[in-house]
Amino acid sequence: MKLRQKIIFLAIVPMCLAFAAIALVLRYQAVELARQQRTTIEAAYLASKNTELRHYVDLARHALAHLYDTGRSDAAIKEEARRILADLEFGDDGYFFVYDDQGRSIMHPRQPELVGREMWEWRDQAGSPTIQHLIERAHQGGGFQRYLWRKPSSKTVAPKLGYVIALPRWGWVIGTGIYLDDVEAALAQVDHQNSGYLHQTMLLIAAIALASALAVGLAGLLLNLSEHRVADAKLRQLAQRVVHSQEEERARLSRDLHDGISQWLVSIKLQIEAALERLRGTPEQAAQARSGFEKTATQINGVLAEVRRISHDLRPALLDDLGLAAALEHLCSEWRESAGSGAGNTAAATQIVFESEGKLGDGTPLPEVVNTVLFRVAQEALTNIARHAGASQIRMRLYGGSTLLMLQVQDNGCGFDLGRVDDHSRHGIGLRNMRERMEAVGGELAIDSSAAGTRISAIIARSSLSLLQPPHV
Repeated sequence: MKLRQKIIFLAIVPMCLAFAAIALVLRYQAVELARQQRTTIEAAYLASKNTELRHYVDLARHALAHLYDTGRSDAAIKEEARRILADLEFGDDGYFFVYDDQGRSIMHPRQPELVGREMWEWRDQAGSPTIQHLIERAHQGGGFQRYLWRKPSSKTVAPKLGYVIALPRWGWVIGTGIYLDDVEAALAQVDHQNSGYLHQTMLLIAAIALASALAVGLAGLLLNLSEHRVADAKLRQLAQRVVHSQEEERARLSRDLHDGISQWLVSIKLQIEAALERLRGTPEQAAQARSGFEKTATQINGVLAEVRRISHDLRPALLDDLGLAAALEHLCSEWRESAGSGAGNTAAATQIVFESEGKLGDGTPLPEVVNTVLFRVAQEALTNIARHAGASQIRMRLYGGSTLLMLQVQDNGCGFDLGRVDDHSRHGIGLRNMRERMEAVGGELAIDSSAAGTRISAIIARSSLSLLQPPHV
């Protein structure tokens, strides 16, 4: 998997996990809220049913009060009471029933086949002894009892809420009930609606998560494409600069060879040819030939010195053999001897001082690329001073601290406007080269210039040095 794909993946996965966590929390809250809503609705329904049942039983009690208060318990008075209770009906499935204390059915207007039947041991579909529970509840002072019973209108078994009271002198238990299948249907409808809302919410969250993931992926892809184009452009620009730098270095080397070594070699060749001709002449001419050879030997020494100078500019041997500090000190001594030659200024009288402070390494040599970059920065800085500064004093300082490595070149020259140099397309090439070299090794180049002089600081953090060390094999 490529790096940009990993970045997009690491951006999408946490977002999807966050959406999943939000969905789980929301689902839990929704389910809990639905449960509480169902409980509240059920409680409200049952409260209204309880009140309704209590009113119905109170109505039946008042209807029988004129008979029960007489104190009679004969068959005639009980028959009259049964007739009154049989006529008390409400709704399609509302009626009153009567049992005696032994569980025998005394009256049941909707199921007359049960009248006279012993039902003490009768149990509903759930296995509950319904009649026993009703009689027990009545003798406890009256109250509510839930059980299963056949619904007359639909001939199906449904949950029922009953309310019973006792008539002790007659040995009766009278009561009525309300079927709760409508309550169950209403609660089922509430559950269905809540489930539908929850399902829609989960689908909406999933759609938002999918759209967000696609948006992040698309944005990441567009960003990658944009960064890829920018990187390609920078790479092309860097390649062009590398080619340009190579051509400049080749042109400089060509000028050095043509203007220096080539002219000296031509002069040496002509002197040797002339000396050879004189050797075949008179003794005086032979003596002149020997003098010419001596002059030629001196010029050859100059050619060798020029070759060493060019070779040192290309890659100083001291940098590899003795390290950065020794190479910079040698550079300063060479510049002290030859600065200003051919420049048409008074730079030859410039005083240059080199100082090395602190600890450059931690027991291991500095990376080769760091040595090369700092040496080239020092070379470029001295070249700019010789060409433009007109300075009389130069101080080069190499400092190795616990957190950074710094090379500083300071002069008392005329200075320059950094903004104007940076804005000019043809000026400041040396400064741009120094900046790019420092950026390549994770460092930075700080420039401070005024009429009192210029200070250039090349800084590399110690943490960056370990990244530049070549891997051990």
